Amino acid sequence: MAKRPQITQAMIDAYDEYTHLTLDRRGFMGKLTKLAGTSAAAAVIAPMLAASSARAGMVAADDQRIAGEDITFQGASGGVSGYLVTPAGMAEKLPAVVVIHENRGLNPHIRDVARRLALEGFAALAVDFLSPMGGTPGDEDKAREMIGQLDAGQTVANAAAARQFLAAHAATNGRVGAVGFCWGGGLVNSLAVADSGLNAAVAYYGRQPAADQVPSIAAPLLLHYAGLDQRINAGIDDYRAALQANGKEFTMHVYDGVNHAFNNDTSEARYDKQAADLAWSRTIAFFREKLS
Repeated sequence: MAKRPQITQAMIDAYDEYTHLTLDRRGFMGKLTKLAGTSAAAAVIAPMLAASSARAGMVAADDQRIAGEDITFQGASGGVSGYLVTPAGMAEKLPAVVVIHENRGLNPHIRDVARRLALEGFAALAVDFLSPMGGTPGDEDKAREMIGQLDAGQTVANAAAARQFLAAHAATNGRVGAVGFCWGGGLVNSLAVADSGLNAAVAYYGRQPAADQVPSIAAPLLLHYAGLDQRINAGIDDYRAALQANGKEFTMHVYDGVNHAFNNDTSEARYDKQAADLAWSRTIAFFREKLS
């Protein structure tokens, strides 16, 4: 049996640099080869660092406990696609959640997150924020490139439109939260700044807004951070100080010893089940408290 390659923190950091900062694919593989020792080892390790759509799916799309459909709603400058999931057979009005994807776009993993929320009793809308550019492509590198080309103001406006769509939907009680991961965590923070109608916001390892934007936040916040995520965590202290100075309602958790994207179970190297389960239980409890 072949020996399992060792994945080091330096390799994980290189992947984070590649997917969020400056490295292109060739540069990343060159750096990974140096860290792994050989190009063959790097070729084995690279898929373990990346997310695998084949691993996505805690809740099957045809699970009889839920009802899901692809929809289009009116966004800031045209139609925006999304995946709307509700519990099957629920007669009462539901609390609702906008689900905001990572910088990979609306992929199978984020669809699965929406289904998980539906099983918990929420109407969940996973939005494809790449809709203005034709929708999420199958290639993750292309999706990340497209994310970088989005108009920031239009993207926040599309998030607000998703919140408004859910608030007015016949299946919901009108109270809407938002949860986002990585790029989506940053967008949740921006949505909280821009949309006073948002009732609850959960950001997983998301970029923080500028301190002078914090006074505009109305929604209670639940903020999850990974202890090893130096890039995102550099903004924690200023964000905490601004939230405290402006009397905002927020809870912040830092999960020691885990990496950025620890919640993403399709990423073998970075997923941490213990931290992910704890953060998820806190997220569900928070939404139940704030959206019921």
